[in-house]
Amino acid sequence: MAIAIRLARGGAKKRPYYRIVVADSRRARDGKFLEQVGTYNPLLGKEDENRVRLIEDRIRYWLGVGAQPTDRVHRFLDKAGILEREARNNPKKGEPGENAKERAEEKAAKIAAAEEAAKAAEEEAKAAAAAPAEEAPAEEAAAEEAPAAEEASEG
Repeated sequence: MAIAIRLARGGAKKRPYYRIVVADSRRARDGKFLEQVGTYNPLLGKEDENRVRLIEDRIRYWLGVGAQPTDRVHRFLDKAGILEREARNNPKKGEPGENAKERAEEKAAKIAAAEEAAKAAEEEAKAAAAAPAEEAPAEEAAAEEAPAAEEASEG
């Protein structure tokens, strides 16, 4: 029989309240337990002394017998100084998943394409603004040549 020190949920809907219990690990979360060794009320402030209440001597007894605390209870025990918990490091915790990375790449590609299109349109606008000034004398010259060509064809 594996013994676990874990949380058993109580309280009302949207108003959780937990008992810290010692139970057979194969039993249901809120099912039959061997002993209640504390309480946890997450609705209270983190600095409130009644947020986590532990019966230290009973917890030490059950740990001595071989009970294994869950991760959350282990955190409570570490904070109370009952059981040391080594800090864990998860370097990939803040890293987005594969699908999110693909979406980000697609979005970056679309943004880059939009920027290139904007630059091309801007260059075309500059060229168009510069071109009429250059083309205007050429158009006038072409207009002057056209009546002369018409007179030559008539005669």
